[in-house]
Amino acid sequence: MIEIKNVSKSFGTKQVLNNLNLTIKDNSIFGLIGINGAGKSTLLRLLSSVYDIDNGEILFDDIKYKDLEVKKEIFLLPDNPHSEICRTVDELLEFYKVFYDVNKDKFYQFLNEFKFDKKVLNAKTNINKFSKGMQRQVYLCLALSIAPKYLFLDEAFDGLDPLARLTFKKNILNLMEENNMTIIISSHSLRELEDICDCFGLLDGGIIESSGDIESSLNQYHKYQVAFSDDFEESDFNKLDIVSKEKVGKVYQIVCVGEETEIENHLKSFNPIILDKLTIDFEELFILKVKKEGYINYEK
Repeated sequence: MIEIKNVSKSFGTKQVLNNLNLTIKDNSIFGLIGINGAGKSTLLRLLSSVYDIDNGEILFDDIKYKDLEVKKEIFLLPDNPHSEICRTVDELLEFYKVFYDVNKDKFYQFLNEFKFDKKVLNAKTNINKFSKGMQRQVYLCLALSIAPKYLFLDEAFDGLDPLARLTFKKNILNLMEENNMTIIISSHSLRELEDICDCFGLLDGGIIESSGDIESSLNQYHKYQVAFSDDFEESDFNKLDIVSKEKVGKVYQIVCVGEETEIENHLKSFNPIILDKLTIDFEELFILKVKKEGYINYEK
């Protein structure tokens, strides 16, 4: 279990994290979300002891994050991995073998699943000359072949095409189940996170503004497309806890919080011409939470 207790971090006069608290359970995939500049990368670097915390405490199974034994069990894949030391893929593997138990056979097996161009490998091309997507695939395969107890991925899907994303999601789920790993993924690809994450944390203003089980959080919100006759007044919506409302012609699209049966009974009491329940996904949930905090005015 990872416990983050009252952790703060500043860079000069800029406070990035402010008394942040978060607990992440073992054997899970946790989605770390937030707008640009919220501090997601900073938090991952603190967990990996790349940065030092200013205040607070970080524990891995009750052991402090700076402990050498803990460090050996952590692998961080940053947003833009770059190596001046390692020029080729083989050199990269040899370098990381010094610090981790890299399974070379698994590494090339994963690369093969990503349909990686073997000609590029055989040509001993400099990794830093690879495209962003190819670099991402190499480092993801490295992370998967290490299979650490704690794996932190910053913008894991960035640069990956749809097929590569599917390959990554399949392998990360299998790996977690086989090795009892705890994985934190920071990403703006929220629909991808919804496919693989158990829980999420929304980072805003230096703290975790909200967190929880993704499925349970989605079940709290109910989205409808509804239309009424001319005698309907918008004030009739007032009894509902509406967090988003849009209107095109006579058709409203609303998102409500509350008991599904009560919401639908209230809407049906006005004899709607149209009443359709729509699906809400994790990306919409994030946008709704961000709008609620005042970043965007959701009324149209």
